[in-house]
Amino acid sequence: MSAADAERERLRVTFDGIAELYDRARPVYPERLFADLAEVAGLGRGARVLEIGCGTGRATVPLARRGCAVTAVELGAGMAAVARRNLAAWPEARVAVAAFEDWPLPAGPFDAVVSATAFAWVDPAVRVVKSAAALRPGGVLATVATHHVKGGTEEFFRASQEFYERFIPATPRGLRLEPADAIPRDRAEIDTSVLFGEVEFRRYPCDVTYTTAEYLDVLSTYSNHIALAPEVRAELLACLAGLIDDRHGGRITKRYLFELRTARRAG
Repeated sequence: MSAADAERERLRVTFDGIAELYDRARPVYPERLFADLAEVAGLGRGARVLEIGCGTGRATVPLARRGCAVTAVELGAGMAAVARRNLAAWPEARVAVAAFEDWPLPAGPFDAVVSATAFAWVDPAVRVVKSAAALRPGGVLATVATHHVKGGTEEFFRASQEFYERFIPATPRGLRLEPADAIPRDRAEIDTSVLFGEVEFRRYPCDVTYTTAEYLDVLSTYSNHIALAPEVRAELLACLAGLIDDRHGGRITKRYLFELRTARRAG
């Protein structure tokens, strides 16, 4: 196992211990994203959808609300338990606790495979090939990426770099958020697989305003923060809280870029 693979394996299990916080703090995906996904993939009542890494159901609920029969595969039992609670009104949505790499595909193919902010955690040698195997010909693979981009309370994000460099020495010096139009569209993995047709991208910028406590909560759901030693994480968050309270009146705005990437299975 390479160092990168080992680090991915180490970090992807960190979320399960903070399932309730994750469900409360993470930003909601734009409704327009799901409307576009439903249009592209032809998703409606009865459509069979496989979701990879459903977490607490942030993307599963909007799909279930549209009448899709969702089978969600989630690595963490704690996250899956919250997802099942959130999906209680939609009995056609089911959650299996397993690593997608190990989960046996059912006999019937799916109309869409969806993965929202989770595809990057799946083994790169498996994720595209197994997604294609799960789809009917013409079915759609849809992944959602969340990018942190320049915007919102920019002065705060510039100033906070000092604390990351102090408490996380591996942080690149002088790192700055990039504007949304500078974020590359990652199509190479799907293109080189030759299992899918043309890759399409749709993007949704979104500003979210946080109180100090709310921002610390969302930071505490990111794997690189969870993985810090508790005393280091506490010091880092305390410094960030002081910056928000002292210079920004206890409230900041963060800009996200949600990106929907879709490709239709060949054949």
